[in-house]
Amino acid sequence: MRNLKTIQGKMPRCSGANTRGFTLVELMVLLAVVGILMSVSAPAFLSYWRVAALRGGAQELATILNRARQLAIAQNTSVCVNQSTNKVQFQTGGCGGTVWLGPGTSGAGWFTLQNSVNVSSTTANVVFNYLGGATTAGVYTVQNPINNSTMSVTVALSGRVTIGP
Repeated sequence: MRNLKTIQGKMPRCSGANTRGFTLVELMVLLAVVGILMSVSAPAFLSYWRVAALRGGAQELATILNRARQLAIAQNTSVCVNQSTNKVQFQTGGCGGTVWLGPGTSGAGWFTLQNSVNVSSTTANVVFNYLGGATTAGVYTVQNPINNSTMSVTVALSGRVTIGP
């Protein structure tokens, strides 16, 4: 018992005034460091966000085009891909055929691209044949409306869909 008291007597004691939390100066330093980190990282984050939204829109369009190709193969027919601002639509049987209504489409058969990206094309509508090849090749331009940066989605005559700068 005596050894316990001598050990307790040698332990440092904390005064009650300084053990309740952080001082005002420590909190102000913390806020200053957080503020500096936010001001340095915010522009990089915004730039990343815009690029990621554009890349996501291009990947979404490539997925929709591949879906049209697969639909042409599965139904043994040609599929025409129409586009309008931020929407894409399939027509089975060619560009004068019936509008395809399926999963992910609106009541009128439109796939709406997310992230508010816009799609344009200088070539005619891409048409996939029953073998999956494109009878009409094309290049679609995906544009981010915030900073007008663009990416291209290309459909080759073989039916291969690629994303490029």
